[in-house]
Amino acid sequence: MLRNFINRFSRLDTTKREDRSAKALDERKESDYAAHSHLRTARGHKSIDRTSLFIKPVDLLEHSQDASDIGTPGFDHPPTTGVIYVMDRATAKGWKYGDKSWGNFGQGAPEVGHIPDAPERPLKITMLADEFEYAPVAGLKGLREAVANLYNVRYREGKDSKYTWENVCIVPGGRAGLTRMAASIGDANVGFFLPEYTAYEALLTIFKKFVPIPTPLDKDTNYHITPRRLYREIHDRGLGVVVVSNPSNPTGQIVEGEELNEWVDIARTTKTTLVLDEFYSSYIYTHPDTPGKSVSSAEYVDDVNVDPILILDGMTKNFRMPGWRVCWIVGPKEYISSMASSGSFLEGGANHPLQQAAIPLLDPVRVQADATALQKHFLAKRAYVLERLEKLNMPDDPTNGDFLYLPYCNGLTFFEACLDEKMICVPGLFFDINPGKRRDLAKSPYQGFVRLSFGPPLDELKTGLDGLERLLKKIGYLP
Repeated sequence: MLRNFINRFSRLDTTKREDRSAKALDERKESDYAAHSHLRTARGHKSIDRTSLFIKPVDLLEHSQDASDIGTPGFDHPPTTGVIYVMDRATAKGWKYGDKSWGNFGQGAPEVGHIPDAPERPLKITMLADEFEYAPVAGLKGLREAVANLYNVRYREGKDSKYTWENVCIVPGGRAGLTRMAASIGDANVGFFLPEYTAYEALLTIFKKFVPIPTPLDKDTNYHITPRRLYREIHDRGLGVVVVSNPSNPTGQIVEGEELNEWVDIARTTKTTLVLDEFYSSYIYTHPDTPGKSVSSAEYVDDVNVDPILILDGMTKNFRMPGWRVCWIVGPKEYISSMASSGSFLEGGANHPLQQAAIPLLDPVRVQADATALQKHFLAKRAYVLERLEKLNMPDDPTNGDFLYLPYCNGLTFFEACLDEKMICVPGLFFDINPGKRRDLAKSPYQGFVRLSFGPPLDELKTGLDGLERLLKKIGYLP
């Protein structure tokens, strides 16, 4: 079935070669694909020219009013993240927020409206006069206390060591949290696993003090990181820091229970800082007997001020409030002090009124009810997407999380074709974190994949899958 799909799908391929044998596919370069070439024309995505090692001298007598001649002296244009590139391309094809004729499987943001059985969401905020002032760089003490209490109630019942407000730093979004961490990392080897969250690429490129070291995962292991694999990477590569999302973005793989306990123990015994992106920790569908259950490494920390575990989470995904940009880092006091210092010269801290408004939303009883409703609602959407994919005879590879990976001939070309049918997905190569852009795009081990997010409302998922069905019929895969 997969070979048949690839043969049909190849009609979308605007390559320079006619030979479509497996060997020919393996030998292709990114310049052979129109979609890859278009990506390279986007600002910040140009491949690095390694043939010239020296800066060419500038003729100071030359003068031009042409911006393309002048350029941006002393500045480089950073690349957008893969998801932002996807949305920019969709916008160029006519997509806009609120357009019901499009199905957005790409952005990864959860639907933000009311869902059945969930607590009501605040639609109005009453401000006090002092909330026009700056908030502390590390966040409001009241919110930091609320976060610490939430973690203690959900994950640390019966443990002597408890989180306090000093173990929490409030940050204006997940990327800001990651940036604060990266700015605080010293001279160290920093390990990460592939595929991984698209924003990590720029993060691991911009900061030069540490050395990013990737470890690719594959379908044979279901993209799962065992404790044995984690220990071997730390030991053999001399890693001082490991950054990983759990549940994984994009594969949805979860490390939990005894495995997660071993992860924490490995970090503790090897003295390796483990940075865990836990933004999808409530998107768990493997525990039907315990609705509302979430997964966090906080459950397995022995001493909250000693174990080198840093947790990143926030209102964005689990609370379905990405527009608030209120997130947090949880960890030992000394790390949190570093995060506050780096924030003082990076972004200055999170929004004051929204920090205040977030405090009552972190009541543990409310959070439990919210997580239970989220899991029930998203599980139904996941089941619908899988059922439709099966009816479309698609070679799907379902995982535990909010995303699905679908293997194809060329994910970037497929993405461009989907846009013409008003369906948005994310090519797998954007999760191939590639600091320095050293790897040819067509050689990425994940270039034959796309990510589908079932975060949007059900009617939008239906619209997107209708577009996918039209595409499959257009290429002759479906009658």
